[in-house]
Amino acid sequence: MKTVRTQQGDTVDDIAYRHYGDTTMVQAILEANRGLARHGIILPHGIEITLPNRVQQTRTDIQLWD
Repeated sequence: MKTVRTQQGDTVDDIAYRHYGDTTMVQAILEANRGLARHGIILPHGIEITLPNRVQQTRTDIQLWD
């Protein structure tokens, strides 16, 4: 896990995109930082946020015909 501090005008989506390259980790960030959502959409400057590690998802291919 990594921690970052918010910059002026940051949103959780912005932080997720900046550190992960997409916004799929927004829910995980909110879960790792209980109470973060109470700040509203635009976060105040200087809040310390924990960024969880991205979990690798396994993919199973299904063959329709053998």
